[in-house]
Amino acid sequence: MLGFLPPTGETLKSSRSKVVIANAIIAILTIGGQQLFSFFTFSCPCHVGQNLTYGLAFLGVPALILLVVGYALNNQTWRLVTGTSSPFQDETTPNRLLQCKLICFVLCSITGRALVAPVTWLAVTLINGSYYVCAMSEYVSVHYYGAHPNVTDSERQRILAEFPCSQLVPPELTRARDEVILLLRYQSQVAGWLLIAVVVITVFLSYCLASCFSPLSFLHFRYWSSYVHNEQELFDEATDQHSRLYAMQHVRKFFGFVPGSENVKEIRIPSLREWQAISGLAFLKRVDEEHYDYSLLHDWALKETSAHSIQSKSRYPALS
Repeated sequence: MLGFLPPTGETLKSSRSKVVIANAIIAILTIGGQQLFSFFTFSCPCHVGQNLTYGLAFLGVPALILLVVGYALNNQTWRLVTGTSSPFQDETTPNRLLQCKLICFVLCSITGRALVAPVTWLAVTLINGSYYVCAMSEYVSVHYYGAHPNVTDSERQRILAEFPCSQLVPPELTRARDEVILLLRYQSQVAGWLLIAVVVITVFLSYCLASCFSPLSFLHFRYWSSYVHNEQELFDEATDQHSRLYAMQHVRKFFGFVPGSENVKEIRIPSLREWQAISGLAFLKRVDEEHYDYSLLHDWALKETSAHSIQSKSRYPALS
């Protein structure tokens, strides 16, 4: 019956709502992490030549790390990396063109999900302004520093670099410091809001372009999205059940029974050599062009099966 049910939008809506909720949670966690990170770790050095490096490092490096983590934690990334080429795929031009379009669509989707955390980090830090003030304080125009002070350029830059640290600024320069800090916070907050606006417009235009250049119609795309979602859920369930049944065969071969068995009449005592054979690190081992051993227990079970098969043939030779 399930195979003949017409596709509805409920599954697709549920999937989209999950994506929206996940992105909101990522953004909230990023904001909270940024606030804690700034409170406990950020302390501007207030020294010429170090402010810029320190401020940009705190502004950009966490965003880069979050971007990489966003790519790494998305299952679609690994699907795209490992599943885009296959010797069994048809190499005709129409299919290749359709495949390229779908790959671009999936790549844009992955990038959009991965950019949630780093863009949130950059926007929040720019609106906060502390990192930008630290990084750019020594590069403020000189007319914001008092009325033509009688100091050298290097001394003026040193004094400007100390502006983020109020305890280092002499009393007569407090007003100049306040003006510089306000100017830099203004620039930082404007940049933060511009970043948010650019991201929102880019996301909207990306969805519009994806819809315009999509090889599927609107309803066909909804059906495809619903199908992919349902297929993935069913595949995961089948994978779990299949791997459990397959592993059960190897566990039964090693111990003589499996967990949950009732009325166990006989158990198997593994030998020391067998224990050593399944102990250690389980690496994926290639058996032939089509098959792999997934674990040491898997390898042992296949060897035992092969050995029993050879023994059976030697005990019962074919009649000539």
